[in-house]
Amino acid sequence: MEYNEEEQNSTGDRHRQFSTKGGDRMIREARLDDALGLAKLVEQVESESEFMLYDPGERKPTAEKQRNMIQALTKQDNATIFVVEEGEQLVGYLFAIGGNTKRTKHSAYLVIGILAAYRGKGIGTALFNELDHWARENTLHRLELTVVTKNNAGVSLYQNAGFEIEGMKKDSLFIDGMFVDEYYMGKIIN
Repeated sequence: MEYNEEEQNSTGDRHRQFSTKGGDRMIREARLDDALGLAKLVEQVESESEFMLYDPGERKPTAEKQRNMIQALTKQDNATIFVVEEGEQLVGYLFAIGGNTKRTKHSAYLVIGILAAYRGKGIGTALFNELDHWARENTLHRLELTVVTKNNAGVSLYQNAGFEIEGMKKDSLFIDGMFVDEYYMGKIIN
């Protein structure tokens, strides 16, 4: 994977170009004008993945809801949304939702989603590399997430990004008529 140095475009957006298997892409923090594209992306990712919290069609992400989320998270020092763009299309996202109490402001909970056609092409690694840079810049100390234990690709991605399994949530989700476990995973930023 090749990364270019962080750049700033004419609108002041910071972004980084990167090349992975299958093409050149850009990773950047979400903007308000991404709201509709992000809503469509979240809905499509949820319809393509068996491991997301929501079943396909269970919720309807709207541009308004995503705009509100972007506004809320960008006001916090310990929260952000990264998007990956190929051409004019958003193909991946990573939400870092910062703690909102004095005792949790040092940490962020993560949610990642990548379109099925773009998985396995280094986009997840690029998102976590960008997240790591951002977390250090914003003096976060802890990053955390949960992942279905059967999601081998996800567990591998997170471990390669420096996350460790910290525990298990037994029968945490009910997917396709079966209870499934989730791992608690975390990473300490030094």
